[in-house]
Amino acid sequence: MLAVYLIISAVLIGLDQWVKYLTVTNIPLGETKEFIPGFMSFTYLRNTGAAWSLLEGKMWFFYIVTVVVVAVVLYILIKHINGSKWFTIGLSLVLAGAVGNFIDRLRLGYVVDMFQTDFISFPIFNVADSALVIGVICIFIYLILDEKAAKDGKNGTN
Repeated sequence: MLAVYLIISAVLIGLDQWVKYLTVTNIPLGETKEFIPGFMSFTYLRNTGAAWSLLEGKMWFFYIVTVVVVAVVLYILIKHINGSKWFTIGLSLVLAGAVGNFIDRLRLGYVVDMFQTDFISFPIFNVADSALVIGVICIFIYLILDEKAAKDGKNGTN
């Protein structure tokens, strides 16, 4: 069963790296290409920080944090492999997001971002960022369902 979750992570890491490759080879740095008018564009940016460019240039911090996060996520995933699908899929997505951006940081010294929302002002992001956010949402859903099941006196592992 662990293999399924690792395959999910690997596919998302591959998709993330492929989209980043397409971005770098087809869009000049800082340029924008319209994708869905009024909704989303592709803009090639280099991010040396975290979300919203926090801690910009602190690569060693990100290296250490990512190694710790990956180790902890893998440990928890293995420990709870037969638990809630919300939890295990969430962990797989967090793993994919962390590794996808880690590859960029190691290889390039920055993270390639490209998705720009045109309907709201929001930081430009990538596939790995999306995987991280969706993974955290899945984990929160699991926690809410588990809390509800505990209150109802049921096992919250489904």
